[in-house]
Amino acid sequence: MICASCGATAREGSAFCGSCGRPIIGYSVAQGSMAVAGGGSIAAGMPMVSAARGAGIYAGFWLRFVAAIIDGIILGIPYGFLGAVMFLSAVPMIQALTQTPNPNPFALISVLLSRIIAFSFLYLLGIWLYQAGLESSQWQATLGKKALGLYVTDLEGNRVTFGKASGRFFAGRGLGFVPYLGGLYYLVDCIVAGFSEKKQALHDMIASCLVQRNA
Repeated sequence: MICASCGATAREGSAFCGSCGRPIIGYSVAQGSMAVAGGGSIAAGMPMVSAARGAGIYAGFWLRFVAAIIDGIILGIPYGFLGAVMFLSAVPMIQALTQTPNPNPFALISVLLSRIIAFSFLYLLGIWLYQAGLESSQWQATLGKKALGLYVTDLEGNRVTFGKASGRFFAGRGLGFVPYLGGLYYLVDCIVAGFSEKKQALHDMIASCLVQRNA
């Protein structure tokens, strides 16, 4: 199939051009069966092709940035409460340790460090399930993205699986949790979205995904 927009050769059965992202003219969704004489039906003998979402426009850096802020606020409410509970529970233990004649600094560090590690793990787990779960759902978007009319697809405009959405997450925010280099990587990852042809960040390229917005 030839894309009428850019002239590139598209894979047979694709709803969108893998080069420019535009819809393929003449594309139709395959049916699971074909009508035959007498009102019966027979198997079509070919795999079902899932209907792709209508063509959108590549979502730029700033729209994605605002969507991330909205998601951050939404997640910040429960995690702010969780963090307050976890660290306030350490106050009596710290007071008891500091009131001893010779307080052990390593004991104080262990009380705080154990909570920091536990909170970081729970936070990573929560945002992974939140992002991958919603982006692989019928919404194809987190609450922040949905509020701005953004959605995540594969390169052909189809809804992504939970596995692909998870790969996209860990190639982005997941690697951002790596000590020392994670923050720098995530910064570069986000900046790339502002300059790439299809507005893809590094984690989009790694997972072969697109973030689009409604036209």
